[in-house]
Amino acid sequence: MMKVVELFAGVGGFRFGLENASDEFNIIWGNQWEPSKKVQHAFNCYSTKFVKPSLHSNQDIAQVDFNDIPDSPNLIVGGFPCQDYSVARSLSGEKGIEGHKGVLFWEIKRFVNQYKPKYVLLENVDRLLKSPSKQRGRDFAIMLATFRDEGYNVEWRVINAADYGFVQRRRRVFIFAYKKDSIFKNVNEFYPETQLKFTGFFAPIFPVLRDVFKTGEIEKTKIQKGNKSAQFILPEDIVEISESFSNNFYNSGVMLNGEVTTVEAVPEKQKETPLETILEKDINKIDEKLFLNDDQKRKIFAMKSAKKIERTSKSGHKYTFSEGGMSCPDDVSKPARTMLTSEGTINRSTHVVFHPGTDRWRFLTPEECEQLNGFPKGWTEGMPNRMRYFCMGNALVVGLITKMGKRLLEIENLEKDTVKNECCLVLS
Repeated sequence: MMKVVELFAGVGGFRFGLENASDEFNIIWGNQWEPSKKVQHAFNCYSTKFVKPSLHSNQDIAQVDFNDIPDSPNLIVGGFPCQDYSVARSLSGEKGIEGHKGVLFWEIKRFVNQYKPKYVLLENVDRLLKSPSKQRGRDFAIMLATFRDEGYNVEWRVINAADYGFVQRRRRVFIFAYKKDSIFKNVNEFYPETQLKFTGFFAPIFPVLRDVFKTGEIEKTKIQKGNKSAQFILPEDIVEISESFSNNFYNSGVMLNGEVTTVEAVPEKQKETPLETILEKDINKIDEKLFLNDDQKRKIFAMKSAKKIERTSKSGHKYTFSEGGMSCPDDVSKPARTMLTSEGTINRSTHVVFHPGTDRWRFLTPEECEQLNGFPKGWTEGMPNRMRYFCMGNALVVGLITKMGKRLLEIENLEKDTVKNECCLVLS
């Protein structure tokens, strides 16, 4: 049984995905708290759908007392905000101090430091790899160095769910950290490129085009986005990273003992699942408020159209703001675009579709948005529609987590089998 602690749980995407993978995952404690919200809609959904109320925490994660957590986890999971992770040296100059209070990654570090779980699995927006814009890669380098100092190696991959057969073009970075003394580390310690291509956490379940790599070295191969690969060693001093580090992190990579190998991997795409497969066809089941009137259609069409507008900055500098055009209504023969928290409102990012069999434009229903992320219909029922859209805009594609859960169990079984065989050798 793998004991799991879920941080920043939202409406339970990690938990739902892991429990779909196997009943071997036992989520012993989960935390969800939305600051400045009088009604905790996401937590209420989570605590209703998962019926172990004593294990649910609805408090500021920085205030959590470890004595309230019933057991030590083997696995910590969570999706957390992309924030400024800069650090500063203490007055004595001895070591780095975490930056702004409330930066949630430091709470992840606090849990990892407390429990030293075998594995950590995190999710974030893919811009994390390039943050901040004025010092590219600094924030992610601080995260990697933090895991290195806690005794972990790390593998990461940016995954677009639609590339692997899911119905939404949702791109997120997933970060898998594992202890340096693990059997999994021993399997992957020699050739980082082989780990990214064959033997690592992600490649067996989210395959990539293998001719991009060459075993034993980074090969600068012309791929879709050009020649993109890098190898470097992270500075030992985390404050030095904060003050001066700048380097490229590509969409796949591994850090072994502070040595980073990163490559722009090209996914081996699976057959697409189009948006039309999840659209409700019965017009009687669609709230009339979701259909657009003529004024709304004009507004949203204008927002989605290509445009070039002359603007003036605060300093008086004139420049041209330009946007490319977007399909309006959306092309339902392709996977949906990335769903944002503003879904269902009059804005450029909102999905608008022809209702099947009619010429009427409408927004997606909350139930269709749930299905875009792989939740069952009605998962967020009971909260206001705006919050249902908001929660789904924040959620992850749970089918990805199910795949990762099964992969985790493969790795865990490798650990157990190796230990068992070693014991047998000693006894013999």
